[in-house]
Amino acid sequence: MFTGLIQTRGHLVRHVPQANGEHLGIACDFEAFELGESIAVNGVCLTVVRFSDHYFECDVSSESLRRTNLGLLRPGDGVNLERALRVGDRLGGHIVSGHVDGTGKIVSTRPSGEAIFVRIEVPPPLMRYIVEKGSIAVDGASLTVNGVEFSAFDMMLIPHSQGVLEPAFWQVGRVVNLECDMIGKYVEKLLSCVHGESSDIEKRCPSVSMEQLRDAGFLGL
Repeated sequence: MFTGLIQTRGHLVRHVPQANGEHLGIACDFEAFELGESIAVNGVCLTVVRFSDHYFECDVSSESLRRTNLGLLRPGDGVNLERALRVGDRLGGHIVSGHVDGTGKIVSTRPSGEAIFVRIEVPPPLMRYIVEKGSIAVDGASLTVNGVEFSAFDMMLIPHSQGVLEPAFWQVGRVVNLECDMIGKYVEKLLSCVHGESSDIEKRCPSVSMEQLRDAGFLGL
């Protein structure tokens, strides 16, 4: 579990294709790694499988490559990093699982005082979970949605965020990882079960009706 508060930036130094994914090596200023610990790399929860001073390696599955921008990384590219939340730590951003829903694309930026206005184009299936003044993780960073349109949302990067995030983060054309607020996804799932509606999440999970239970003898006559 993460909070979406980026702790440091790293850069990719090793990129090895594998049969079912890729193996990445990342240099950063983190210390005292633990084998098997979780680190969010551009918002993707990955497991440390090897490490040395200020360096760790991790495997990326084919599913993660399909849903995220990690497959677009090349040696030298920067990444946003956050170590997993400890019990008792402050939850300064919002609850972030590190399970990316999909990617969006930065379509425009402009200065707004000392802040930067950023617009991100989003695939239609994800737009239902993005609400004005809600939270969203973009390349692992917990950010506030300022406005929502049919296929895009707007956000502002304050000076602090500009200093913490990877500088290429707000370049027009950049593909970014998106993790929508999980609370909205759970609410949709629960409501679809109550009202008998089929959501995208539920389509792979067939439900059992009271009539089917009665016909099978579980409810008596």
